[in-house]
Amino acid sequence: MSIVSDHVPLREEDLDPDPVRQFAAWFEDASDGGVAAPEAAAVATASPEGAPSVRMVLVKEYGERGFVFYTGYESRKGRELAANPRAALLFYWAPLGRQVRIEGPVERTSAEETAAYVRTRPGASQLSALASPQSQRIESRDALERRVAEFAAAHEGADPPLPEAWGGFRLAPASFEFWQNRRDRLHDRLRYTRRCDGGWTVERLAP
Repeated sequence: MSIVSDHVPLREEDLDPDPVRQFAAWFEDASDGGVAAPEAAAVATASPEGAPSVRMVLVKEYGERGFVFYTGYESRKGRELAANPRAALLFYWAPLGRQVRIEGPVERTSAEETAAYVRTRPGASQLSALASPQSQRIESRDALERRVAEFAAAHEGADPPLPEAWGGFRLAPASFEFWQNRRDRLHDRLRYTRRCDGGWTVERLAP
């Protein structure tokens, strides 16, 4: 197990010039370093009036095109992203003393991408996505479980239909911040911001 000490500095000269590659290196460290579910991240959205909300999601894909998570399109975050298509992600890897913040515009993944991902999920998870009116009030837990059972019976022995109101969002990063724990709360914070030419500018922030 590799645990990063809080005495290890995060220096500009050690950064990859590409923040996605830098993220991939830290993600690998988290995967190898005892972090449970390193793909778990908090995602913050806001209503058109600016009221914020935050919750945990699992980021299922990342790369040059962005960071992908899945949710109900009629959930609170789905509705907020439709009305105000910007979001912020926060990965927190406590055993390594590291955080990564990512902000940028968000768009839905294509229907084909969503369909391909849905079919990789366990059957029970596919049924849950169909049966759950995410973020809406429900009568009871029993009512929800009955609804899942009805879908299961209706599609026994076959793939359930693809959910129409559930799918992916892709956040296209406009900025990254890499945060490394240091002694006496003099933490290292290095931020990448996207330039007009498509490159990245790196600057150090005070802790």
